[in-house]
Amino acid sequence: MLSNAQLLDELMGRDRNLAPDEKRQNVHWDDESVSPGRAVCKYFLCGFCPAELFTNTRSDLGPCEKIHDDNLRKYYEKSSRFMKVGYEKDFLRYLQNLMADVERRIRRGHARLALSQNATTGATTGGPVSKNEEKGQVLTEKIEELLEQIEELGSEGKVEEAQGMMKLVEQLKDEREQLRSASSTIESFAAQEKQMEVCEVCGAFLIVGDAQSRVDDHLMGKQHMGYAKIKATVEELKEKLRKKTEEPERDDKLKKEREERELEREREREEREKKRRREEEEKEKEREREREARRRPSPSRSRHSHSGRASDRRRSRSRDRRRSRSKEREKKRSR
Repeated sequence: MLSNAQLLDELMGRDRNLAPDEKRQNVHWDDESVSPGRAVCKYFLCGFCPAELFTNTRSDLGPCEKIHDDNLRKYYEKSSRFMKVGYEKDFLRYLQNLMADVERRIRRGHARLALSQNATTGATTGGPVSKNEEKGQVLTEKIEELLEQIEELGSEGKVEEAQGMMKLVEQLKDEREQLRSASSTIESFAAQEKQMEVCEVCGAFLIVGDAQSRVDDHLMGKQHMGYAKIKATVEELKEKLRKKTEEPERDDKLKKEREERELEREREREEREKKRRREEEEKEKEREREREARRRPSPSRSRHSHSGRASDRRRSRSRDRRRSRSKEREKKRSR
């Protein structure tokens, strides 16, 4: 949620941060115009446009008609809305779809090689190769039988018949050699077929043990490098988005910890204040007791004061009586 100041800055930045040609076109990095020539490629803002990776390859995605501008990407990266408008998530989903396509191609390649190897294995076990071997075995047994017959005919003196059978043996030997030659050819083809492998990055078929120059050409090719870049970018985006998601959680956790520490300090301050007030109240009570004790006379002083007043009253009555007697004597003398 942008503040008013940030929103104003964003709106003013449309003209202040644009190059002269961009000011003329009034293009901003968040433009969503329906016109292809006016819309900005959001994938390019996040790093690169995948359509530029596979030009003129079997994975060609076709041309991208949106705007690709390095300056707009810089303004986006400096904006307060960077990684807050969802472009990176959309970019990640698109790259993951491309990776899913190439992974399916890789699986199909492995399945094709496995099928080819199974067919080759079947050929060597129950196909033409095995049939040729059976025929060769039969020819070998026939040749051995004929050779035994030739020896018997030779021992019997039947030279002409033995020579005729020898010609037949030679023909059988030639036929057996042809069968052996055909079997070796099939086996060589099978061996060549087994030497293929699938590239685990782009899904292309490679020849095992191929010349290094051809291997380098493949590794530096657009298709291989493009999928390698996509794979690396997917991992990088996942990490960035994970950290971006964890930042608010970490900030909330730190904020909560700060609040808890502040509450703990506040509780400690309150406890100290309560303790201080209790101590002051105790001191005030002690001082009040002392003042009360000073205002209240002690029992001994009270008794002494009471006896003194009684003595004073007795002395006063005695003086009054003396005065009264003296006046009466004077009256008597005057009469």
